[in-house]
Amino acid sequence: MKRKIEIVTNGKKEEREINYIPVRYIFAILFTLIETLMVVGVVFLLAYYVKYFYIALYITVIVVVITIVVKNENPDYKVPWILFVIGLPIVGVMLYFMYNKRVLPKKIIKKLNSYKHSVPHDDQKNFEELKEEKPYLASQANNLCKISDTHLYKGSNLKYYSLGEKMFKDMLEDLKKAKKFIFLEYFIIEEGIFWNSILDILKEKASIGVEVKVLYDDIGCMSKLPGNYYKQLRKYNIDAIPFSKLKGQADGEFNNRSHRKILVIDGVICYTGGVNIADEYINEIEVYGHWKDTGIRFTGDAVNEYTKLFLVDFHLNVKKEQEVDFNKYYIKSNITGSNYLVPFGDGPNPIYEKNVCKISIMNLINQAVNYVYITSPYLIVDNEMMRCIENAALRGVDVRLIVPHIPDKKMVFEQTKAYYQVLMKSNVLVYEYTLGFIHAKSYIADDEVGIIGTMNLDYRSLTHHFENGVWVYDQKFIKEMKEDFLETIEKSEKMNGVKQKPNLLKKILGSIVRIFSPLL
Repeated sequence: MKRKIEIVTNGKKEEREINYIPVRYIFAILFTLIETLMVVGVVFLLAYYVKYFYIALYITVIVVVITIVVKNENPDYKVPWILFVIGLPIVGVMLYFMYNKRVLPKKIIKKLNSYKHSVPHDDQKNFEELKEEKPYLASQANNLCKISDTHLYKGSNLKYYSLGEKMFKDMLEDLKKAKKFIFLEYFIIEEGIFWNSILDILKEKASIGVEVKVLYDDIGCMSKLPGNYYKQLRKYNIDAIPFSKLKGQADGEFNNRSHRKILVIDGVICYTGGVNIADEYINEIEVYGHWKDTGIRFTGDAVNEYTKLFLVDFHLNVKKEQEVDFNKYYIKSNITGSNYLVPFGDGPNPIYEKNVCKISIMNLINQAVNYVYITSPYLIVDNEMMRCIENAALRGVDVRLIVPHIPDKKMVFEQTKAYYQVLMKSNVLVYEYTLGFIHAKSYIADDEVGIIGTMNLDYRSLTHHFENGVWVYDQKFIKEMKEDFLETIEKSEKMNGVKQKPNLLKKILGSIVRIFSPLL
């Protein structure tokens, strides 16, 4: 199914035909709504016709509220559910039972036990050397390795990309050199110059025996690709599958999406960052003004960690359990150098017991002395993260944050703006990228350490989704990130307290939205 939209390319307006939500997705969403309404409706009928049923219902409400209170979860996530359950007893209780899940389904957990795998790598010497050089960075890296089941790597060829189009050119050149395997995992893939250029290479490589696997998020691509697109790719000998195929089950399947962006070539080269595979990410089309994104290319043994992430994700989504020889895909490089990096993933229980992205970002902010520079398309954070950012600024750290000026989601943008006043009162400098939409997810501190990856400063990324990132200690690389940030500041408008002060209605709406934002 197609629809026509008007886009701007190089300043010229033109019509383009794109996919819109295929029938399979419409049925899945309708099935979810019907299932929800039926469950709630049955409970309403029981409460109306069955004597004393309402007593059992109110006992259930009390039990659910107590359960929520005693759970080992972020209080910000508990509050909206408590309000739902108490304010709308029947609806609230049933919605909680159906949608509060933030762990993987049992069948996936069963598969996970077969695929859970750590990359063989002895990083003890790396930690000893880093601890001697920078003790506080060694503690950051150590914490990250433990909670994400990854390793500290020393020596890698790093390249920073300040725009998606620069990254696109190098990706094509590296793909053309692939000899053994190509793995791609993306939240969004959309037909256009970017994807079609890659696909042409993938088809050629697959035809000569290179192993090609593609994993794309089913919800992320539901308005971008046909519902059965993976079958089309299989005709080219490309092993493709959607991540967490949408089936219309009211069990929280809208959470736990793969927001990852991973390209691994021969286990030797890896790309990641904020860039999805669609034309707006390389400014071939203009949707929300100029699209500002960032990315990283790295090589060496560290690539093995992303090879592992991809293989686990891919095989969790195949119908039949398959044996996987992980070691077959790992490489041992001879690259030496003085930089350090930790490639990591994040996601739901039981793969990750902690909120890896959130903790890694907070550690970077908490240990900063001179400055912290952050770019994020969204700013919808919990009280813990907000206090972390505020406290850094209040102790004298130069904290700056760049968000979009032209939003892709207006409601989310209003939530982002609701945080401006609080941040600015603590001396945090907030900027809007006036040229368009900033999609970069970058976090840098003190000319020494940075994190670049797929995680936004919002609940979706920090709580619900599969994400990935790279923690880097490399002064040359961080210098490039910093210079890019400062250049972006020059193209941004500094927010001020007077201009950004919301009226009474916006204050009320902002407060309501902020309460329920953890569930959005």
